[in-house]
Amino acid sequence: MTDIHTTPVAAEDIEQQIGNTPLLSFKRVTAHLPGNVQIFAKAEWTNPGGSVKDRAAYHIIKQAELDGRLAPGKTILDSTSGNTGIAYAMIGAAKDYPVKLFLPENASPERIAILRAYGVELVFTDPLEGSDGAIVAVRELAAKEPDKYFYADQYNNPVNWQAHYHTTGVEIWQQTGGTVTHFVAGLGTTGTLVGTGRRLKAYNRDIQIVSLQPDSPFHGLEGMKHIKSAIVPGIYDASVADRDLPIRTEAAYNMARRLAREEGYLVGISAAAAMVGALQVAEDLAQAGQPGVVVTLFPDNAYKYLTEAFWTK
Repeated sequence: MTDIHTTPVAAEDIEQQIGNTPLLSFKRVTAHLPGNVQIFAKAEWTNPGGSVKDRAAYHIIKQAELDGRLAPGKTILDSTSGNTGIAYAMIGAAKDYPVKLFLPENASPERIAILRAYGVELVFTDPLEGSDGAIVAVRELAAKEPDKYFYADQYNNPVNWQAHYHTTGVEIWQQTGGTVTHFVAGLGTTGTLVGTGRRLKAYNRDIQIVSLQPDSPFHGLEGMKHIKSAIVPGIYDASVADRDLPIRTEAAYNMARRLAREEGYLVGISAAAAMVGALQVAEDLAQAGQPGVVVTLFPDNAYKYLTEAFWTK
């Protein structure tokens, strides 16, 4: 009888699939730029939970387990506008932790459907209060029953920005061969901007960090915060950014359509806003006759936003 030799299967669990996202290039949207000014974007929807929030959620949960703040029998608790909640739900399911989330009632139907598919317990808050209303409500429950829940507290947990310091910033530096001159990112929890910005500055202090936020308190840029009128995240450090740019909702909607129809990238609203900001930075460089490698980050794709009316215009 001949012995049968099997080859070990190279497989990964969900956590191992987080990070190392590809860097995208552009052709038509950037065609007017000179050859010495380039724009690239990290495709964060390739994370297993479909967004950049997998990075922070995974590291927050992992650190809480190491610290003993999260153990079997406890429920993961937080407020979310959607994507971080999906990341908690995915990782919670993989690790056998229940998840309870507070989110605005006007979160996209697609996000709500995904969370329900994972079996998450949802508590809806006043849509007029946005993400701030969900933050206030979840804090009350966390304070009332601290032994029952692990309150992840993504807006104030330093592990949020540290996740990007140890992953996103490193990846951008390596993928560009250290040639990145500008990093552009929107402000939500602010973890991506703060963590990635700090890491890139550690590599080269001349790299310019540009933050983006909605141009008014009332906007349609889901997942982004108008810092002056919102509860400011505890992890936010305004000194990380060398420049801050306001983004109009309509400009982001228009860019979302352009990226889909001219580049083939079907991206979410905050990703389109990121491209608006990156393009402005690149155009300023071109006007000044300066070279540059502008890198931004696309937090997710458009699959959670396809019910938005602007797609049909």
